[in-house]
Amino acid sequence: MYSALPYALSQCNLIGPLPHRSIHALSLKYGSIMHLKFGSFPVVVTSSLEMAKAVLKTNDVIFTDRPRNAAGKYTTYNYSDITWSPYGPYWRQARKICMTELFSAKRLESYDHIRREEMNLFVKRLYESCGTTLVWKDRLLSLSLNIISRVVLGKKYTEGTGENEIASPKQFNEMIGELFLLNGVLDICDSIPWLSFLDLQGNIKRMKALSKKFDRFLEHVLDEHNERRKGVQGYVAKDMLDVLLQLSENPNLDVKLERHGVKAFCQVFVICLSFSRIVSFHFPVASRSSH
Repeated sequence: MYSALPYALSQCNLIGPLPHRSIHALSLKYGSIMHLKFGSFPVVVTSSLEMAKAVLKTNDVIFTDRPRNAAGKYTTYNYSDITWSPYGPYWRQARKICMTELFSAKRLESYDHIRREEMNLFVKRLYESCGTTLVWKDRLLSLSLNIISRVVLGKKYTEGTGENEIASPKQFNEMIGELFLLNGVLDICDSIPWLSFLDLQGNIKRMKALSKKFDRFLEHVLDEHNERRKGVQGYVAKDMLDVLLQLSENPNLDVKLERHGVKAFCQVFVICLSFSRIVSFHFPVASRSSH
């Protein structure tokens, strides 16, 4: 078994430290559709508008599933979020929840006051910082996380002293950054599964540690929300977590939304919405046209 390792690693010369650039270079040589092999798995790479349309639109159902990798297993409660869950009843229900409950026009409008408050505070702090050097990227990221934290979790975890909270602002930001990083990492164990027990790059160890931290944090947040809702007749959801908790109590769902599923949804919303908002800051025209 181990004799296969040198051979497998010797094939990595086609992919450099920036895989997307390496694959682009290969596409220039071999064309808009290529068949590669990443370790034990065959991979089809498309790199033209026509091929992308064939995969993402014409045959979208065939290619809906994402590969089951370590990030999905260890950081999203065993593929329980909409990003990593396999195509099927659970995924279709998750998509429906997102479209009709969490991201409907009415629901998003209900959060307008949060965006206005945070933008006003952002501008105020910029004004107060006149004459000092600012790292623009950090300020935009902070603005994004403040809005998303309030919309998804009900309050900001990125500011304050952290006293009487489950995570300090520094810890919260570090968890988000680590989650963002580990969900995009290329781990050799994903391509050569029998190497997983070695954890050659140390990513799985980091994923497991992050999962424990995030679960402790989200359990605390869920308990706070349940306590706030307890005994209140006709409770009106104030954030996305409230909506998810109400749905988890709905007996008419095709697939029951378990507690770990609620946590997985919250986790992916924080990271994905933060990323999309950062992209919109950098590419506002493209972002608007895509909606």
